[in-house]
Amino acid sequence: MQKTSSRLLALLSLLQTHRDWSGEDLAGRLDITSRTVRRDIGRLRELGYLITTVKGPAGGYRLEAGTHMPPMLFDDGQAVALAVALQTAAADTTGAAIAEDATRALATIRQVLPPRLRHRIDLLRITAVPLPAARDTPQVGTQILVDLSRVIHAREELRFDYLPGPSTPVDRPRRVQPHHLVAWRDRWYLVAWDLDREDWRTFRVDRIRPRTPTGPRFAPRDLPGGNVSTFIAGRFRGNDGTTTDWPCRGEVILRLPAADVAPFAQDAIVEELGPRRCRLTLGSWSWTGLAAAIGRFDTEIEVVGPPPLAAAFADLAARYARAARTTGPETGPTP
Repeated sequence: MQKTSSRLLALLSLLQTHRDWSGEDLAGRLDITSRTVRRDIGRLRELGYLITTVKGPAGGYRLEAGTHMPPMLFDDGQAVALAVALQTAAADTTGAAIAEDATRALATIRQVLPPRLRHRIDLLRITAVPLPAARDTPQVGTQILVDLSRVIHAREELRFDYLPGPSTPVDRPRRVQPHHLVAWRDRWYLVAWDLDREDWRTFRVDRIRPRTPTGPRFAPRDLPGGNVSTFIAGRFRGNDGTTTDWPCRGEVILRLPAADVAPFAQDAIVEELGPRRCRLTLGSWSWTGLAAAIGRFDTEIEVVGPPPLAAAFADLAARYARAARTTGPETGPTP
């Protein structure tokens, strides 16, 4: 039979699945008697866990949300998963405050873990390498994230001032129905339905200054694409957000080994065709942008298709040829 401490952990894990459990079901899952289940439920209640008795023919138990934080009980898998999540968050560049809080949380949890689990956590050294961030990547505080999360959860309309950016003029206060808070490439964004423009918009959180009070509650709309991941990936790739694909996608043959191309291909598909030939399939927001992206591999290129990609290469070739015939004002045109 399991020791009392490990049995309590197993019982708590079952109760945390947010469903009603009968005493018989719990006893069967834990291989104990119904009397032991009742005794263990009493121990968890003494520790501060709010467990209510469910009425019915067979009776049962349900774990409710409490008014204070009871002692945290983690099994081995949960402790390792928590350490991985906190170490990853500590390397996040979307918010210095969040990274600092994650580091402190990991240190706090480590102090209260038993020696066996603490040793496993200490062996788990993860270096989460974020994408290179621009020097001016803004830091977002935890309070604005909490404020936005609250109105999203409450489904309340939000009014806010949107600070102007390099290409964004000063605008009147925005009125939106907030839908999701997402992190994308070192920045936080609010996905919302813009009530004045009657369309979906993404707003940089570092430029949002919420106004109070919030507006009335609303029924949430369905995002284009079916989920927030598809919508965000599509919007940042220049389409309507209903697909994660780029609006322009082409295929070429490069005179380079696939192993040399793959590390720089990002989300492209690289297929080895021989010792020094590979097929590259990738997308971009425009055909010209796609041709320019392929040109950075600095090798012979064979366009497989589609025709607009070949035309984009021709346009770039003419543009580059014109640029090559000119120089700075000091030296004059090339002969």
